[in-house]
Amino acid sequence: MDLLRLIALDGEDMQVVSAHLQDALVRTADIRWRPSEKRVVVALNRFDWESVAGQGPEYRRCRSALRFERVLSCKCRNVEHGDGKSEALNLLAVGFSQTDAPAGFVDLTFSGGAVLRLEVECLEAELADLGPAWGAEICPDHPLDADADVRVLARPQQG
Repeated sequence: MDLLRLIALDGEDMQVVSAHLQDALVRTADIRWRPSEKRVVVALNRFDWESVAGQGPEYRRCRSALRFERVLSCKCRNVEHGDGKSEALNLLAVGFSQTDAPAGFVDLTFSGGAVLRLEVECLEAELADLGPAWGAEICPDHPLDADADVRVLARPQQG
């Protein structure tokens, strides 16, 4: 597996990044908002959807980082930061909606109704794999009912 590195500067770019991030696993402790730097960094375990499409599908994940620059605010809904434990989130999509060009909002939508909303001066994002992939036992599965919660089935193997 080649390491992935993508840059997003507009809504179409963000759609490509979002497709590569579908079903990534994120711990709330791995979401970093640095207001003085106008930066948000999210460490995640990205599911490698390209490996599923190949000969004899393999299920893999890779440690990756998603970075946003020029962030004015960072808000969350239905994300628990409670008692020091890190909640596990399943990332469904990342979208960009422009307000007053080039400014807008980036929404990271997770299963269970959790959302991270970033207000940005302009869209400037990077997705980068940080190292080699490891095997995942099962491919993520989505129920047919669009209103139903997403089941997370793929877990990284220890080792």
